[in-house]
Amino acid sequence: MKHQMLTVSSPPHIYGTDTVVRRMGDVIIALSPACALGVYYYGISAFFTMGMSVLSAVLAEFLFQKVAGKKVTVNDLSAVITGILLAFNLPPEVPLWLPAVGSFFAIIAVKQLFGGLGSNFVNPALAARAFLLASFPMHMTNWTFLTTPDAVTSATQLAVIKGNPEFVPQMADYSALLFGKIGGCIGETSAAALIAGGVYLIYRNVINWRVPVFYIGSFAVFAFVLGRESYFSAYVLYEVLSGGLMLGAFFMATDYATTPITLNGKIIMGIGCGLLTVIIRFYGGYPEGVSYAILIMNIFVPLIDKYVRPRVYGKGRRMA
Repeated sequence: MKHQMLTVSSPPHIYGTDTVVRRMGDVIIALSPACALGVYYYGISAFFTMGMSVLSAVLAEFLFQKVAGKKVTVNDLSAVITGILLAFNLPPEVPLWLPAVGSFFAIIAVKQLFGGLGSNFVNPALAARAFLLASFPMHMTNWTFLTTPDAVTSATQLAVIKGNPEFVPQMADYSALLFGKIGGCIGETSAAALIAGGVYLIYRNVINWRVPVFYIGSFAVFAFVLGRESYFSAYVLYEVLSGGLMLGAFFMATDYATTPITLNGKIIMGIGCGLLTVIIRFYGGYPEGVSYAILIMNIFVPLIDKYVRPRVYGKGRRMA
């Protein structure tokens, strides 16, 4: 009988069928409903924006790895997801060079220069959004409401609230936030589509439920307690469904490389994001605060991992 030679490595000896490609594929599936609604409501301009963003992200990763003499890993789909998420953070009718610039910045400056997949210290798509917002504010705040013949340029829902503290939402407003027909970034079209995608990722065990649940939950609590200048705190649900909260909570705050390792650390991450989002929205100069809240908490992840550690087995408290 012929024996097969096995190479014994150091423990732990764990084998699984899960791969990077499979997980990234699940994320793409989860983002698909929001992608489809973005194109449906915003038209061909949203399709071209997403296409340019994805193509540029893949091209940037391919070119950098070729020039640097590294193994080309564009087939792991991580660059595709970065491109989609960046496009989700852009207005639908930006000039096509804008997502290209953002994708190259996200892939090269934020991801590859720090070691590639899993080594970035902040979320690449959000860092690129912050870079574009600081560099090209006019393009990044030019919102188109709908792709109907009477389409108009309008403020986002959060900008309306920011400029009118006495604003009172109607039932139609909640319906629009859930299913679309609102002004904003491509990825903010439908909260229901993003929630469905997030639930799918939790079901597939791609993301841990603690970060999005504690993010959204703490945001709602802090929004109610702190409130705005008027009685608007009674409409916390409207705050929760507005802007990029669902997109950030399910698809960006859960990035493996920029999220704490421990379960308690993930809870701290979620609560920190919720608090910072409320502070920036209510008291900052921008109507939205999701991107900057997540980026700030990304920076604190190493500190959280340092001080929130699981107890080593057999190393309990010393008895007096």
